[in-house]
Amino acid sequence: MEGAYAGPQARFFGEMPAMSAAMLAFASACVFIAALVRGFSGFGFALLSISAVSMILPPATVVPTMWILDFVAGVNLLPGIWRDIRWRSIAWLVGGSVVATPFGVYLLAHAPAAGMRIALAAFILASAVALLSGFQLRREPGRVGRLGTGLAAGLLNGAFGIGGPPIIVFYLGSPIALAAGRASMIAAFLVMDLTGMPTILAFGLVTPDVFKLIAVCIPTLVAGIFVGSRLVGRLDPDQVRRILLYLLMGMALVIGAQGIAGAGAL
Repeated sequence: MEGAYAGPQARFFGEMPAMSAAMLAFASACVFIAALVRGFSGFGFALLSISAVSMILPPATVVPTMWILDFVAGVNLLPGIWRDIRWRSIAWLVGGSVVATPFGVYLLAHAPAAGMRIALAAFILASAVALLSGFQLRREPGRVGRLGTGLAAGLLNGAFGIGGPPIIVFYLGSPIALAAGRASMIAAFLVMDLTGMPTILAFGLVTPDVFKLIAVCIPTLVAGIFVGSRLVGRLDPDQVRRILLYLLMGMALVIGAQGIAGAGAL
C-alpha cells in the first residue's frame, strides 16, 4: 500500500514501507517453517512467524496477519486432535483471554512501532529462557491458575499476537499426556484467535496490506501444516524444540536492535 498507513494506528506507525516481492517471499518462507513446526508440535506458529516477519515489517501489519493465519492453521489441525482435547481446562483459559485481549490490542493500535519492537523482543527472550529452563509443574493448576494463564495469554495475544508461551508453559509444564497437551493447546489457540478477531477489526488493524500478506502466505501455510502433521512421531521433539528456541532468541535480538535504532531516530 502506498502512502500513509490506513487505520487509527497511522498516527503512531507513520508511513508503511511498500511490500516488495522479496519481502513477500521472505514472509511466505517464514510462514511455511512456522506452519511446519505448528503441525508437528501443536504450537510455535505465531511465535516463529511474528518474530521473523517483524524483522522486515511493522508489528501492526504482521500481528493481524499471523493472527488470522494461526486461526486457519488451527482449523486445519482440529479434526485430528478433537478426541484428546481437555475442554474443562480450556474454558478457564479462554475466559481469561477474552477479558484481557482488548487491552492488548489497544496497545498494538496505539503504541509507537519502535517501542513495540523492543517490548516484543524482550517478551520473546523471556519466553525462550523460560521454556529452555525445563520448567515442570508437579500437578495441573486449578481454576485460579488457569484463569491467570488465560489473562496473561490474552494480553500478550492482543499486543503481539503471541499468546502462546503462557499456555505452552501451562500444558508442557503440567503432568498430562503429551497428546492431550498438544490437542488442548491447538484448541485453546483456535478459540482465542476466534474470540479476539472482533477486537482487531474494531481497532482497524485489518488493512489492505494484511489481506495482501494473507493471500501470499496461505499456500505455504497449508503446505507447512500438511508436512508438519506427518512428522509427528518421526523426529526428536526435544531436540527440535531446543533448536527453535535458540533461533527465536537470535530473532529477538535482531528485532530489539531494530527497535532501539528506531527509538534513537525519533
